[in-house]
Amino acid sequence: MGGMSARVDRRLLLLRHAKSDWPTGVPDRDRPLGDRGRVEAPAAGRWLAATGLTPDLAVVSSARRAQQTWGLASSQLRADIPTTLSDDYYGAGVDEALDLVRGLPDDVATVLLVGHNPTTESLALLLQDGTGVAADVERMAGKYPTSAIAVLHLQVESWADLGESTARLLAFAVPR
Repeated sequence: MGGMSARVDRRLLLLRHAKSDWPTGVPDRDRPLGDRGRVEAPAAGRWLAATGLTPDLAVVSSARRAQQTWGLASSQLRADIPTTLSDDYYGAGVDEALDLVRGLPDDVATVLLVGHNPTTESLALLLQDGTGVAADVERMAGKYPTSAIAVLHLQVESWADLGESTARLLAFAVPR
């Protein structure tokens, strides 16, 4: 029995890395942000700050463009957020990404994942249960641009219980 512990509101924030550059001869993992990405990423951070969605934990793809995105975005937040770099999330398909989220510690309520498409979009669409704002769901399904953020509210008690249609889309933002 969980005793007196109140139900925790769990939120999953899915941030696609900001616009990257494609320098010749640079391996995919090492590609940096482009000029536009260096403008987009702080805007994503400002949006998180304005909406009060400061994560308790950030899990960031080990790709350089994802790390740079989070560095610039998190610079706009007051708190110093514990951050894990993940090689697994860099190469993850939607199943691996779901496994990664299911393995999150239950003492964290709000988690931000910084990753790549198509996995970010696929994960958001898989998890959302259709009860969110229809226009947001529709926009997200149509296009999940760089630096876009999906905010999902878990409808299950534990990260481990997350699965298809177990979260409500609270917001879909494309900060610019």
